[in-house]
Amino acid sequence: MGEILIGRGEMPVVLPARYGTRHGLVAGATGTGKTVTLMLLAEGFSRLGVPVFLADVKGDVAGLACPGTASDKLRERLATIGMSDWKPEASPVVFWDIYGALGHPLRTTVSEVGPTLLSRMLELNDTQAGVLDIAFALADADGLLLLDLGDLRALLAFVADNRKEVSTRYGLVSGASIGAIQRALLRLEQGGGAQFFGEPALELADFMRRDLSGRGIVNVLSAEQLVLRPRLYSNFLLWLLSELFETLPEVGDVELPKLVFVFDEAHLLFDDCPPALLQRIEQVVRLIRSKGVGVFFCSQNPDDIPGNVLGQLGNRFQHALRAYTPREQKAVRSAAETFVPNPNIDVAEVIGQLGIGEALVSTLQDKAVPMPVQRTLIAPPRCRMGPITEVERNEQRTRSPVGSRYDTAVDRDSAEEMLQRKAAATAAPAPAAGTSPAPAPVGKPSAPQAPAAQADAGWSTRIGEWMWGTKRRQGAVEAMAKSAMRSAGSRLGRQILRGVLGGISRG
Repeated sequence: MGEILIGRGEMPVVLPARYGTRHGLVAGATGTGKTVTLMLLAEGFSRLGVPVFLADVKGDVAGLACPGTASDKLRERLATIGMSDWKPEASPVVFWDIYGALGHPLRTTVSEVGPTLLSRMLELNDTQAGVLDIAFALADADGLLLLDLGDLRALLAFVADNRKEVSTRYGLVSGASIGAIQRALLRLEQGGGAQFFGEPALELADFMRRDLSGRGIVNVLSAEQLVLRPRLYSNFLLWLLSELFETLPEVGDVELPKLVFVFDEAHLLFDDCPPALLQRIEQVVRLIRSKGVGVFFCSQNPDDIPGNVLGQLGNRFQHALRAYTPREQKAVRSAAETFVPNPNIDVAEVIGQLGIGEALVSTLQDKAVPMPVQRTLIAPPRCRMGPITEVERNEQRTRSPVGSRYDTAVDRDSAEEMLQRKAAATAAPAPAAGTSPAPAPVGKPSAPQAPAAQADAGWSTRIGEWMWGTKRRQGAVEAMAKSAMRSAGSRLGRQILRGVLGGISRG
């Protein structure tokens, strides 16, 4: 049975790996050591062979890729905790970056994200989100591939040009709402969000790799710029979580998680979250455990996490909170009430007394029973606790096993091109009614046909009219083609199903 040494309190504090899928919370004020705890967890899971994903919002999580340094202060902490096997060690890291500057470009398609999360990225109101739902329904029904923002813009233009027909089929579509969505797309594009949409899209299997020694790959998303756009950042991570939920098979309780997913700055996800979306998030967090995925939320205050989600986080790591304001005092009381009591610790008092690198910890133990809270001196990770240089980052990126797949963008035939061809075909001039056929070429007059030849020509004409039709009647080939198209369309409609958070369901 694998376990991760968290630190030492009244006794050694460990996290059994088999309870990593019961999720967790790392909370505390700025500068109290939350990032180091996240790095310790990532490193510990990686050593056990579990892949990890986490975002680097400050630039220091990248230190996982380099070995640490044994200072006098660190040796003193090791002696206090009783870690005799510590040695400097790097973790296998793959860097990702939506903008492609500090890691491999991380892309997905507009269709994969779906209307629910895209509406939140674009900060649309309910009416505008409803119009976006209609646009996606039209694309799904007609088999239009929405790969990038150009495809979505072309689809919106098509909906605007055919508002009457679309409104009759799906519901009222107003030009004002389409204009608002198009302006929101422009803002997203100007903010760099367009680079997130396109191909090659992320294959989740590349997030769940091990290196040759059997250690889990730590996938680090460089998010220093991304976090400046909170809606894009939070909905991107939520999309990743929903993709894992929709894609991975059920595995039940496992000895080791298939993946550990760290959601840093989690308050950005729940700020102004609509009740309907919050309910779906709760459902994903509750059920994704059965897919072998453990989710660890990181935020400053425990009350940043809604109660229904917080109740599913069995492993707690509470760093210091400073109770200077009424809200902070309430947060301290809330945090104290969530721990299993320890008669030797006054949790509400100790939370304000914790030093840097200390935390109140309660993890699940045998039979998934949470242990009484321990005031814990957190163990130091073996990696570098700080940023890395540009040269070191480039070396890691050069050695990456997935760079050849993602570093070059691909632009294949999709909705934009399909709609352009459709518009061109519609605009092509048709022969005017009553136009006489083109004159026969000038030459020698043809010889009179024999009666048998005339009879053959009559049969040929009738067969041709039956197959290809006339001006007044549909031919058999056209009828069969339309039937086949309707059948294909209905099959496609059955295949493109939307999951809990609006992404494409693979169930």
